[in-house]
Amino acid sequence: MTPPRRRTPAPPRDEVLAAAMQMIAELGLEKLTMAALGRAVGMSSGHLLYYFHSKDELLLRTLEWSEGRLGAERGRLLTRTASARERLDAYVDLYVPDGHRDPHWTLWLEVWNRSQSAAVDADARDRQAAIEGAWHRDLVALVAEGVSRGEFRTVDPDRFAARLRALLDGFSIHVAIGLRGTDRAQILRHVREFLDDSLLADT
Repeated sequence: MTPPRRRTPAPPRDEVLAAAMQMIAELGLEKLTMAALGRAVGMSSGHLLYYFHSKDELLLRTLEWSEGRLGAERGRLLTRTASARERLDAYVDLYVPDGHRDPHWTLWLEVWNRSQSAAVDADARDRQAAIEGAWHRDLVALVAEGVSRGEFRTVDPDRFAARLRALLDGFSIHVAIGLRGTDRAQILRHVREFLDDSLLADT
């Protein structure tokens, strides 16, 4: 008798998400298909769909996985022993893309774009909002700390954080899409000048 075929166990979910992120980084988002990802992790596209249900869900879970790693790094930066301004500069540095086609921002832009569809459910929108909310809460807490210590002038931390993140988003999109004249170093200089002008405590 022919021995029964052994089923190859599916790789852990984190391994699949890491492979998806690596494909985006190395080949671009347009090359990330269920078939290509399946080949990379030794699964069929049908098997991937069983776990993720759709490419939209795969992209959102990959983004959540990537954000989890960034969140851990952000936590380390914001809890280290340093002035509020030094930690704010570190927050900005982590927020702004590394350059054109930064994989995390490439993925973010695609998820944002897909979220315009009426087919996107409330759960997916809530999960996107949760990602945004984590960045916002950390920034609000940092600005509030700087104000309480007298490092920053008196501002409403929530309002200031909302405006700063809007500025960062706009500049970051320019960097991620490779808009001419908006390289990362230039953007960081613009943001730090803005922070000097609007946040440093009056002397």
